[in-house]
Amino acid sequence: MPSRLPAVLIVALCLGSTILATPVCAKQLKSFLPQIDVQQLVPGAQTKGELQGNPAIVPVFSNGKQAGLIFLNSDFSSSTGYSGKPIDILVGMNMEGKITGLKLVEHHEPIVLIGIPESKILNLMDEFIGKDIVKLVRGEKISTDVDIISGATVTIMVINDSVLRASTKVARLYGLGGLKPTLTTKVKDRKVEILADSGETKSWQDLLGDGSVRSLTLSVKDINLAFKDSPNPEAASVPNSGSPDDLFIDLKAALVSIPVVGRNLLGDREYANLQNRLKDNQQALLLMGNGDYSFRGSGFVRGGLFDRFQLIQNESAIRFRDKQYKRLSRVAAADAPRFREIALLRIPENVKFDPTEPWRIQLLVGREIGPRDKAFLTFDLDYRLPSDYFRIEETKPALAVSQDNSLQASANSENSSSILDTPLWKRLWKQKSVEVVILIIALVILTAIFFFQDWLVQRPQLTDRVRLGFLIFTLFGIGFYANAQLSLVNVLTFFNSLLSGFSWNYFLREPLIFLLWFGVAASLIYWGRGAFCGWLCPFGALQELVNRIAKYFRVPQFAIPWSIHERLWPLKYMIFMIIFGISLNSLALAETLAEVEPFKTVIILKFARDWPFVVFAVALIAAGLFIERFYCRYLCPLGAALAIPGKIRLFDWLKRYKHCGSPCQLCAGECMVQAIHPEGQINPNECLYCLHCQTVYHNQHRCPVVIQRRLRQKSRDSTDLGIQNTTGKVGSSTSNKNNNTLQGINFNRSKSNEKIG
Repeated sequence: MPSRLPAVLIVALCLGSTILATPVCAKQLKSFLPQIDVQQLVPGAQTKGELQGNPAIVPVFSNGKQAGLIFLNSDFSSSTGYSGKPIDILVGMNMEGKITGLKLVEHHEPIVLIGIPESKILNLMDEFIGKDIVKLVRGEKISTDVDIISGATVTIMVINDSVLRASTKVARLYGLGGLKPTLTTKVKDRKVEILADSGETKSWQDLLGDGSVRSLTLSVKDINLAFKDSPNPEAASVPNSGSPDDLFIDLKAALVSIPVVGRNLLGDREYANLQNRLKDNQQALLLMGNGDYSFRGSGFVRGGLFDRFQLIQNESAIRFRDKQYKRLSRVAAADAPRFREIALLRIPENVKFDPTEPWRIQLLVGREIGPRDKAFLTFDLDYRLPSDYFRIEETKPALAVSQDNSLQASANSENSSSILDTPLWKRLWKQKSVEVVILIIALVILTAIFFFQDWLVQRPQLTDRVRLGFLIFTLFGIGFYANAQLSLVNVLTFFNSLLSGFSWNYFLREPLIFLLWFGVAASLIYWGRGAFCGWLCPFGALQELVNRIAKYFRVPQFAIPWSIHERLWPLKYMIFMIIFGISLNSLALAETLAEVEPFKTVIILKFARDWPFVVFAVALIAAGLFIERFYCRYLCPLGAALAIPGKIRLFDWLKRYKHCGSPCQLCAGECMVQAIHPEGQINPNECLYCLHCQTVYHNQHRCPVVIQRRLRQKSRDSTDLGIQNTTGKVGSSTSNKNNNTLQGINFNRSKSNEKIG
């Protein structure tokens, strides 16, 4: 069972990845209007006005005179934290351009949700009150630093950066403190209403005639002419086969989230099913195709992306995955033709799409022009929803804020430029440049240890000292000093960002974590999970060092029987599967369950937590006193997560003899995590690459196989010497003595050590 477990996990994860995670859409100021406390955000103000501008602000008044305004940081500046989701803060500013109050209204930062009390973050936010943003815009030097809370560096830096950027933009846009405002002229806002289902029955021809269904029809001749006119002459030299009048594709599209269109094209039952799956204001479209060319694509696989078409509105492209797709067999409208393929597609709810504005389906057509080269052309199917299906109501004028994102002040504004014009992740890398260099050197040293391991392990004492020194560096340098402890939360955040909008900026904001993950990803290809779990994990280093101390003081060590041990292995994989599966639906809950890792308590917060977390962490460390690396063996979900991709490793550099396991059990008995099977083979999913078995492999005084070789060689040398001296007695005697010694070697670990000693 254990040998098959990783394969089962891979299949399970592939299936699980097709589940649609509930995306967290970026909220706007209007979402937090009920939480606005005028007195708290702008002291002295009494009332608040209505939303103005785009992005929106709320003006506040005192005795009928505007006293300031309130805005949401994430409306004006990126505030994405390490969780991959915005940190939403309401900010109050007076008319002089000074920050008067802040309120944290929503976030998903795991270190704050679970580890660090939110009160610390709130106390830190008070440092912004009184900052003169107008001076910052004008280039005058003001203090922009905030106190960094240990373990929440990225969160604090994101808050600092987003509040300053948003405040600066608002001050410039609204002309606070005497600045020249950059507001545009007044424009009319509008309210769009999709009309309810009239109950009218429309045939296929009716829907084509009124524009509810739009078409793109291309023949083989059209395609050949298009490639002939393209700038690639090679594409014209390999025309599509068939008659010029043959149908290449007849693609039709309709917006079926519109009641009349959807009910007539899908039928009552399918339309009702669609409505149950659509969120508020979410739209869906129907693509129908005939002809030789498939818009769906023959290479499309489950869990994949449709790569032959995309929806474009206002030059914003929307691509679809299979989780937004449903295959239909027919169109319900009367007299509708049969289609080769029909796709019902839900537009992702976290993207901006206005059904009343024009959009188009862009079809990608490729043509092979060589063994590995292709030429591509695009063709557009234009769509505009008939005006009979919606009504637009003009509302009162509102201020439209200029979308100019420039925050650069005057040319000599060194302070403003250095703070606001440099991306946050670059500032963080510069801030930790020394730690980055040291970590890179450590990774290079570890790589050298592995590449030259055969030379190193032949020197057991040096190997032990090198390993001990590296573990101390990992615990105190990477762990307690730099707080660079990798966690399952990193894995969950990465996968969640793939589903909700991936950006490297999220991960570049933690330089040491990023470098460690880069190193781990590379090492998985060569050595599996052992490079991290055995050498770079601070909590793993703590367990091993504590166990060394326990052995020094002769604390008894317990060996788990193999039959029980191999059945405890799967526990960590099960824990990982459960947490990962939950993360696809609720990242916040998964982050809470990830507290099965004691890393945050021990390494990041150094036991400064509530007593249940401390008791749990201490219990795990205490178990490691008697069972070496207890947590790594049976409970660590991060180790399980790394073991799965570790199956792709290219090299197996850990050497074994044919006698290993049969009968010799020396290495198996001494492996600190019992990663060596009784039959002698090493389980790479469990191996921590401590190199202990390799030092035994080469040891001429411990490994029975090496001892036999040495004694045989000594016997041959003695025999040869006896023959040369014509003293057969000496040669015979020496030979018999060595043969007796060979026969006395016992392959059992304890007896072997006894005889060798």
